[in-house]
Amino acid sequence: MRECFELRDADAGGRIGELTVPRADVTVETPALLPVINPNLDTISPRRLAEEFGAEILITNSYIIYGTEDVREAALEDGLHELFDFPGAIMTDSGSFQLAEYGEIDVTTEEILDFQYRIGSDIATPVDIPTPPDVSREQAEDELATTQERLEIAETVDTGEMLVNAPVQGSTYPDLRKDAGRHAAETDLDVFPVGAVVPLMNDYRYDDMIDAVAGAKRGLGADAPVHLFGAGHPMMFALAVAMGCDLFDSAAYALYARDDRYLTVRGTRHLEDLEYLPCSCPVCTENDPDDLRALEDKPREKELAAHNLHVTFEEIRRIKQAIRAGNLLELVEQRARAHPTMLDGYRTLLDHADQLERSDPVSKGAFFYTSHESARRPEVLRHHQRLDRLAVPDSLFLTEGDSDSERYDESWRVQPPFGPFPRALSKSYPLTAEVPERTDRSALEAAADGVARLVETNPETEFALGHRGWPADVLERIPDGVDLVDLSGESG
Repeated sequence: MRECFELRDADAGGRIGELTVPRADVTVETPALLPVINPNLDTISPRRLAEEFGAEILITNSYIIYGTEDVREAALEDGLHELFDFPGAIMTDSGSFQLAEYGEIDVTTEEILDFQYRIGSDIATPVDIPTPPDVSREQAEDELATTQERLEIAETVDTGEMLVNAPVQGSTYPDLRKDAGRHAAETDLDVFPVGAVVPLMNDYRYDDMIDAVAGAKRGLGADAPVHLFGAGHPMMFALAVAMGCDLFDSAAYALYARDDRYLTVRGTRHLEDLEYLPCSCPVCTENDPDDLRALEDKPREKELAAHNLHVTFEEIRRIKQAIRAGNLLELVEQRARAHPTMLDGYRTLLDHADQLERSDPVSKGAFFYTSHESARRPEVLRHHQRLDRLAVPDSLFLTEGDSDSERYDESWRVQPPFGPFPRALSKSYPLTAEVPERTDRSALEAAADGVARLVETNPETEFALGHRGWPADVLERIPDGVDLVDLSGESG
């Protein structure tokens, strides 16, 4: 494990961890939100972020500080913690965002890391190349090579106890993200931001975002703290956490407030469209929409920013509880119903179920089947993969019914979406799953695939399947030679 990061709980790819930040002498619990502080603006003060909202870490832009003379001199003289009056950890970005936006910056990796060290940053960032989505592979490879050279340069800079980010680039090429993750993990650097995903999120391309993170994670390994750069909307936090992201930075709370936009976990509403405030934070319990609309611009911006922060931090806490309770994917599924592209993201997440299964606990509280996507969860995959560990008799009746067949040596249960299992395992997770009476096709197909796997790994065994009226195309998944018994005429 990396010395600065310790895992405590896990569910799917999500985890609760502790990021030790030695220069700040604090330990940040992850998943964690880093509110973005613009040193030239004062929407919500850093001290208030810590005391009212519980922020343990924030992020600011060292390149803006570097280029703003009065702020630079104050930061060099007093340090960031004094400048911002913030008791937690402070991460600084390097100017890579400005490089992506404007195409040029006048600072090197060595210079900006040294500057971040001198102003008292706790986690610094080198100047990487944020390659945008959909560029040619040649451009992605060339710019990734430059980023990797700069990470190697960053290793040579004396940063004392200051942690250093190792951004993972690679555009929309998951194999390049994997290579970038592996290279970053082999450095001596500490935290691993997945970069250049903001354009994907701005275009609601959550499926491509998940593929990018999954690629990076395959290269990084399990012990790497992962930061999803620029992921500030609470609607997508649960999805990103489930894929293995630990840190999120958000300027959305302030940027959206400036445009009179009101954040919820189901999307964004404009203040002028609201007749009620569907939230119980202090802003929303002490005001109604007319009260907020009546405020002058700056006070209204501050109130909306405070609401946006409350709902954002609340979602982080809700995600942590879901990880602890073992129902993170059920929360992801709820969030996925907020927008069609979020559903695309969730379905893409399940494309990586084999990757999630490696960190998913083998036992939790309860498995709730709440949509046909549930048939693709890691727990179902794991059950199918472990069927070859079971001792199988010479003849076996697999049945959705309760009665045994005297013709066969044993009778096992079949339960969609898992498929077959010995009755002795009926009270073991996840076979205690809560499944609706009206089983959908995806659950039946997954159960049929489980039957097929058991049959194919035990070719010498005689099998029969008792099913309750499975459709013909589902039964086509069952291997030839299995005796099919339709139980749909039986009660119960």
